[in-house]
Amino acid sequence: MNKTKIICTIGPATESREMLLELINKGMDVARINMSYASHDQARNIIYTIRELNRELGKNIGVLIDTKGPELSLKTLGGEEATLVQGDTIILTSKEDSEDINKFVVNHPGLIQDVKKGDKILLEDGLIELVVIDETIDDVICEVTTGGIIKNNMGINIPGVNLNIDFLSIADKNDIAFASSIDADYIALSFVRDANDVLDVNDVLIQLRNEHMQIISKIENKSAIEDLDNIIKVSDGIMVARGDLGVETSFEEVPYLQKKIVNASLAANKICIVATQMLASMEHNAKPTRAEVSDVANAVIEGVDAVTLSGETAIGKHPIEAVEIMEKIISNMELNLEYNRYMTSEDNFDQDDITTIIANSVASSANKLKAAAIVASSISGYTAKMISSFRPRCPIIVTTPNEQTARGLSLNYGTMTVVTPMFNSTDDIVNNGLREVKNLIPMEEGIVIITGSFPCEKHNTNFMKIEQIK
Repeated sequence: MNKTKIICTIGPATESREMLLELINKGMDVARINMSYASHDQARNIIYTIRELNRELGKNIGVLIDTKGPELSLKTLGGEEATLVQGDTIILTSKEDSEDINKFVVNHPGLIQDVKKGDKILLEDGLIELVVIDETIDDVICEVTTGGIIKNNMGINIPGVNLNIDFLSIADKNDIAFASSIDADYIALSFVRDANDVLDVNDVLIQLRNEHMQIISKIENKSAIEDLDNIIKVSDGIMVARGDLGVETSFEEVPYLQKKIVNASLAANKICIVATQMLASMEHNAKPTRAEVSDVANAVIEGVDAVTLSGETAIGKHPIEAVEIMEKIISNMELNLEYNRYMTSEDNFDQDDITTIIANSVASSANKLKAAAIVASSISGYTAKMISSFRPRCPIIVTTPNEQTARGLSLNYGTMTVVTPMFNSTDDIVNNGLREVKNLIPMEEGIVIITGSFPCEKHNTNFMKIEQIK
């Protein structure tokens, strides 16, 4: 099995039962549903189908709901496409009652107060560029500096401008409530600006009495970079969202920023995901470019928990092939990694945390002994997450009586989850662990390291056992 997980964005190309089954069989670990495009009914049908397939296949595929966030978008009057040519003058307005074909409606009424003359306004991930040349009471007047075709609901970026817009819109609050009601495993927050945005969402989840849904903060603007350490601290995971990040900063900065975000996330033992255009050419072509292959491989070398397919699987012509190729790239790279360099220094974890110390010992022992597998018995998933953070060479088979815990580990590096009964003795934990290893990893002999807790009130992980299968 591959240790680096694959997230597939589900859309028109893959929302059928047949296609979801194919994605799972080819290596999808988590299904991403982007609420910028999906309705609640569409999302519900996808999730119900995935849960049904999980039961049939004995899988624990996770579900990630991606919020729209405080995103600026533009509408063409009448919904028609419009072609902009360099030197054209156009008007951005918040009023939809105009018949002027040079006016385009923006979904943020306060835009006129937020921008000033000389500010750049970028459309379509920076492919179209405008510059503000004047303002009226209601409108922003722009000159086209780089032309292109404007489509309805096209995204807008204004680099370097802090927009006076609420982080949580009514639509986002409704989407978070929906995600909670449908028992989603992860909520990905778009356009996070600082740690307070994450804490606001955490407050919403507390109000919804949802303790298990994990928060993934998407880093895609300068303000998030400036507050990166605090955002990581209050999040369960981080996504390097390179599309908007490359527009809000500059494209040449993205590789450095990716490395910075990944390193900071891994040092904090938080889930780390790389996303956007990883195999983008496969939206149309049956094979990726060599540069795209290297991009995926580099993310694996960096030690990320997961890589993402976006348009490739949502609307692409070759969604199944995209997953197959990403799986092959990951598999090849993981065969050639130097795993010991991922072992976290003792200075980077709490010496008083028994579970963390045991997790470090388990991962280190597994590498030194060339173990075939680690079995982690865990109720909450914390033990498995800590072992995963040390990036052992072998797979981590997690046995848990909790289905939510099993799905909630679908993004963690190297984990393979199995839902089992609750065991009342260490012998039962060990014996079950050995059975699961033999079921999941065909082997006649080898070393297996098993960890868990003796039956006690706190259920803290407090033992590791090395078993030799002969």
